[in-house]
Amino acid sequence: MFLALAMLLGAGGAASAHDELTGTDPADGAAVEVLPPSLELSFSNVPSGIGAQIQVLDESGEDWAEGPVEIVDRTATQSLRAGAPAGDYTVSWRVVSSDSHPIEGVFSFTAQQGSTAALDSISTPEPVDVQEDPAEVTPTAGVSDFPWSIVLMIAALVVIVGVLAFSARRRLRNR
Repeated sequence: MFLALAMLLGAGGAASAHDELTGTDPADGAAVEVLPPSLELSFSNVPSGIGAQIQVLDESGEDWAEGPVEIVDRTATQSLRAGAPAGDYTVSWRVVSSDSHPIEGVFSFTAQQGSTAALDSISTPEPVDVQEDPAEVTPTAGVSDFPWSIVLMIAALVVIVGVLAFSARRRLRNR
């Protein structure tokens, strides 16, 4: 019985790996000519939309992120405010991975030119296009986020404890 429990617990642990950041746009360490209207972070699985945060800090520490993080499929998008200056930017991000654990990181890039009012008009349609897809993706992501392996391990543990308790009680009666 103990061998079966050890095998069950061992099998559940191997299947639960945290998601990873697979890429960013702009890339880490990149020098872009003009500050983009938004940033994109790609992940190995679909992150949860709950608790997602992306900060885009300039050299003075001002955050240029605008609005909530939008997650579509495996990509988290953060819009940027207009008027951001040229210079170095540090992006700090945190999302909840598909296995319900938070993951976070930092990357940086340099913009040769800041954003302008013309770029702001370009960024306005982008969130509208992105918002069309979350309704389709969100139910699927919610279903896959549930940790069924943990539920199965708890159920198996309850059964094993019940069998052991029944056996012990039976032995005590026979004495």
